[in-house]
Amino acid sequence: MAMYRRLFGLGVLSLWFAHLSAQSLTWLGVLPGGSVSRASAVSSTGMVVGSAWNAQGQERAFLWSASVGMFDLGVLPGGTRSRALAIAADGQTVVGIAVNAEGRDRAFRWTNTTGMVELGTLGGLRSGATGVSANGTYIVGWAHTSSNATHAFRWSSLTGMQDLGTLGGVSSLAYGVSGDGTTVVGVSNLPQGFERAFRWTTTGMQNLNTLGGTKSRALAVSANGQVIVGGSYRDQTQTWNAFRWEASTGIMGLPLLNGYWGSEALAVSCDGTVIVGRAYNPGEDPTAVRWIAGIGIQNLNSVYAGLLSPGSVLYEAIGISPEGRYIVGTGYNALTNRSEAFLLDMGPTCTPHNGDVNRDGCVDDTDLLSLLFAFGQSGCGVGANDANCDGVVDDADLLIALFHFGENC
Repeated sequence: MAMYRRLFGLGVLSLWFAHLSAQSLTWLGVLPGGSVSRASAVSSTGMVVGSAWNAQGQERAFLWSASVGMFDLGVLPGGTRSRALAIAADGQTVVGIAVNAEGRDRAFRWTNTTGMVELGTLGGLRSGATGVSANGTYIVGWAHTSSNATHAFRWSSLTGMQDLGTLGGVSSLAYGVSGDGTTVVGVSNLPQGFERAFRWTTTGMQNLNTLGGTKSRALAVSANGQVIVGGSYRDQTQTWNAFRWEASTGIMGLPLLNGYWGSEALAVSCDGTVIVGRAYNPGEDPTAVRWIAGIGIQNLNSVYAGLLSPGSVLYEAIGISPEGRYIVGTGYNALTNRSEAFLLDMGPTCTPHNGDVNRDGCVDDTDLLSLLFAFGQSGCGVGANDANCDGVVDDADLLIALFHFGENC
């Protein structure tokens, strides 16, 4: 971990300059002596987490950056394996599942300062962390209770592990959390035993229903907490169908890829306009897909065919960065003849400018007022107020507008 501490900051900065104009596909490789890797999530700056097998055949959580490459995050004391499942938008906190000295799965939190730290349980023996808020304050997942039931949890350093309950059944699991940590999504049993996607807020747990079948599961939520995605099982075809949910529409099925029977939505951009996942036919390898508002479903193997070497395939898109620039997942790299994690970079989603926030050609008091009202905001929704495209509206953006004040007016 010492090496990563020295290079961590450089990794964050270098990603912004790695592929400024051209789209790119990067295969992330494997750990030394290993053979397989799988990506789970990606930060706003293109840092990727997932798991890879080492030379001893042990699964290990990894953190990847353009400058350092794939870095083994290690294990809990006495443990032998780990898996990273989520990374905070700011890239500073990683969460996942690791085996402890007793051989039991435990939720963990990793930072550059603390290393891998176990989060405990709800009184039982096992737990796992699956999601983290934008700044790492809140972590969600599942944990065993003292009665050996599995319940969704939300954790923070102030409250510890909070039991989120169920929809009346015996179990629940959390898979995702909004950027501010106030909305949690996942799956829970009903009293009748059926699995249903849920949305949890401080007012309680809400059943999101299905697309007509008997079960559904929510796998991700947008940073603003308004859009939830996942899969709903269709009993007639015995396949999952990706869905998108928001309060105004309820649960809505996403279109299927032509020639495919099923799909699942696995991640969503901060404003809910871009969703990624997989399309599949029973018994066949899945295909990485993307849904874009106003456009529909796209096969990423077709859209980015020019970036793929002959024989290489993108199987599933598992994560997307909040602003939608980066997509990560797993595919087959024909050049190495193995299954590998990939990072797809669509290029910058923000264009630096001179402080003309409203794009009327003149930097004036209207632009300054917009910057002042947005001052301190970060992540999704800052829009053109982020003049220097560093992800936060701060004094640097205000200085840019002041320096160019009156220009072209």
